[in-house]
Amino acid sequence: MGFDVDRKELERYKQLLTVKREELSSGWKGREGLSPTAEPLHGDPADQATAASEAAIQVRLHQTDSRLLRAIDEALARVERSNYGICEVCNRPISAVRLTAVPWTRLCLDCKEHQHD
Repeated sequence: MGFDVDRKELERYKQLLTVKREELSSGWKGREGLSPTAEPLHGDPADQATAASEAAIQVRLHQTDSRLLRAIDEALARVERSNYGICEVCNRPISAVRLTAVPWTRLCLDCKEHQHD
């Protein structure tokens, strides 16, 4: 089942994906110095707990950003393969509203909702 996304719309989605990708990449550069190290923690127990908690948050943010970056790269690859905007489960077109809100999505809203059941 083919889904003919208008060329202009496809370029708009590609631009949204590219901008988000650049945003994530530049965000990592600003957080490089905040990554946890193997150095022992200094300060009183409250300071140590705060530092450990901040390090754990940075690790989770990095993991989340990595997954999102991978999803964006996969979406850009779908643009290149001309199957962007097709739900990977039901093979129906994903709505323009959903693609604008979450341009890296692989699933239409119905399939995404059923995924959580």
